[in-house]
Amino acid sequence: MLPDRMKPYSVTAFLALMILYLGVQALTGEKGLLSGEARRHLLEQRSSQLSELSARRTDLESRVRYLQTDNLSRDLLEERARVVLGFSDPRDYVVRVSTMDSATQTALVTPRPS
Repeated sequence: MLPDRMKPYSVTAFLALMILYLGVQALTGEKGLLSGEARRHLLEQRSSQLSELSARRTDLESRVRYLQTDNLSRDLLEERARVVLGFSDPRDYVVRVSTMDSATQTALVTPRPS
């Protein structure tokens, strides 16, 4: 396919193209030298997400601890029953607060003074 005078240079050209390809990948690839800022940004984003999830887990673990039968908190049980069932005492003021997730709503129930 190649003329006889080009055959000695074909290996050199192939190696030069491979070096060029690997050099471009080393600079701009997924783990390249120029993508470090994007990785740092992703790491900061995931770290903040981890701290939020850890705080939420700690809160949920404390709520579970109060709902266990050996350490039952009647106030927390009543609050959760009202939120889940959607009921409230006729003497209560009910204020619905929407969180970031629109599917999840938390109700704050304050008893009316007698």
